[in-house]
Amino acid sequence: MDKLLFVTGNENKIREIKAIMGNSINMLGLSDVNWTEEIPETMSTIEGNAVQKAETVYQKLKIDCFAEDTGLEVNALNGEPGIHSARYAGMERSDDANMNLLLKKMEKIEDRSAHFKTVIALIHKGKVHTFEGIAKGHIASDRMGNEGFGYDPIFIPEEYSLSFAQLQPQVKNQISHRAKAVALLVDFLKTI
Repeated sequence: MDKLLFVTGNENKIREIKAIMGNSINMLGLSDVNWTEEIPETMSTIEGNAVQKAETVYQKLKIDCFAEDTGLEVNALNGEPGIHSARYAGMERSDDANMNLLLKKMEKIEDRSAHFKTVIALIHKGKVHTFEGIAKGHIASDRMGNEGFGYDPIFIPEEYSLSFAQLQPQVKNQISHRAKAVALLVDFLKTI
């Protein structure tokens, strides 16, 4: 495969996935194809949103593409923020506000177990393929670290005492939910 369009305008995600994939694939972002339209995320599941985003772009551009959707699911909050992770504290998509709200809701909760879930939806020659990655861990009581983005400063992955925001990027890019889903995507791309 010569080129593959990643359906996102999030530069952090583009950087992270390029670092995980290496140079095996020439990955383009939406800005590379001058896409300016809002992409809907109206489904009730992470997988549904990933497929919806990929299908929206594929139907207009007719080029192979993939989209991902990620959510942080906290067990004690019945899976919140889940599909609302990016806009948990409001439509402005503020990482700070989202973390503040989650930490406030978790103040008196003992069970801090949570997991990140990423689903990648690839459309190749009109056919949809999905790949899922999960990183289990727990929610810290305070922010720790300055790396990463989103909820990284308050998520501590299993078997680690550091948050995603404290881990070296090369470590995070081996154990994260996104890394696991991307690894499955890359393995699949090698077969086509």
